[in-house]
Amino acid sequence: MSALVLDGKALATAEEHVLAARVEQLKLASGGRVPILATILVGDDPASATYVRMKGNACQRVGMESLRIELPASTSTAELLARIDALNANTDVHGILLQHPVPAHIDERACFDRITLAKDVDGVTTYGYGRMAMGEHAWGSATPAGIMRLLKHYRVPLAGQLAVVVGRSPILGKPMAAMLLNADASVLVCHSRTRDLPALLRQADIVVGAVGKPQYIRAEWIKDDAVVIDAGYHPGGVGDIELEPLIERCAAYTPVPGGVGPMTINTLIAQTVAAAEQARGT
Repeated sequence: MSALVLDGKALATAEEHVLAARVEQLKLASGGRVPILATILVGDDPASATYVRMKGNACQRVGMESLRIELPASTSTAELLARIDALNANTDVHGILLQHPVPAHIDERACFDRITLAKDVDGVTTYGYGRMAMGEHAWGSATPAGIMRLLKHYRVPLAGQLAVVVGRSPILGKPMAAMLLNADASVLVCHSRTRDLPALLRQADIVVGAVGKPQYIRAEWIKDDAVVIDAGYHPGGVGDIELEPLIERCAAYTPVPGGVGPMTINTLIAQTVAAAEQARGT
């Protein structure tokens, strides 16, 4: 029997209809104003430009506006901070996205942390992470928050389950672990220096691949009836997990592409709409 497909593309499409209705309500209540997501792209990395364009297209589909700011690779940390300050002060802007990565000479963490909490719809600030981890309100990092929405939609049980997260990045692995822990899962975070990773993964009820290496996690390391979440995407249409051999024996899995990726963008848009609603007190 084949596993349940956790179809992020289908869920994101359905959610866009709901978000479009909420945007229309905001538009009617505010004399024609709609939520605005400001995206900042520094440099000319083709992959980053593609991601920013995809987010702008998602804004358009739900009736939002996207304010696209493109800066040269020579931009300094101070110049980027000044741009973020201006967006923080702009009451027409409800969300701010600084596309990762920025050029190496820029202090990316300082720039992330300059985004005010109310507009941190991508969940990248240390303040927002801390509040989320402590169970306080903050917009969660978009990819792990999207995964949590996907798991909730498909009613995947989390309480009491052993979840193994492979990866510890500040915008994916670490917030993913905190969100799962807040949902009453028991969480183990593994990484490149973890000893005997296969043995640990064989115990996992839920596996999250967030290591950033193509098919790093082998199918034989994962037990039958596990829930498999692949947050990676690499050339050739593969993720961080060797998925094909798992389809006939895992309980559920996210396809690559079409699983986690669409939910990341949809969560960014959903959190921008919610930020606009909060700004209006609705």
